[in-house]
Amino acid sequence: MLRTLAILSGIFFIALGIMGFVPAYMVNGKLFDIFRLNFEHNAAHLATGIISLLCGLISGFASKMFFIICGVVYAFLALFGFQIGDGMLFDMIAVNFADNLLHAGIGALYLFIGFSIKI
Repeated sequence: MLRTLAILSGIFFIALGIMGFVPAYMVNGKLFDIFRLNFEHNAAHLATGIISLLCGLISGFASKMFFIICGVVYAFLALFGFQIGDGMLFDMIAVNFADNLLHAGIGALYLFIGFSIKI
C-alpha cells in the first residue's frame, strides 16, 4: 500500500512540476490562477515527484521514510510560508496563501500516511 501511494504521489508531483512550466496552465504567474509558482517551485515539485517515485519503486520502508520526511518538510514549508504571507520563501520559492494551505495539507496527509500505514 505504501509503495503504491508513493508511486501515485510521484506521478502527481511530476505532473504538477511539468504543468508549472506549461503556459496554458499558468495565469498571471499562478497555476490555474490560484497557486503562485516560479522556476524553483516547479523544480522542487519535480524533485519531490522523482524522489517519491523512486522510493515507491525501491521498498515499503523507503516509501514510509519518504512520507514521514516529506511530511515534516512540507509542514515546515507551510509554517514558514504563513509567516511571510505572499512572497518568496527562502528568497527563492514563490508562495501565496493558497500554496501555504496546500503545503500544510500535504504535510498533514503525508505524516498521517507515514505514521499510520504499516510496511
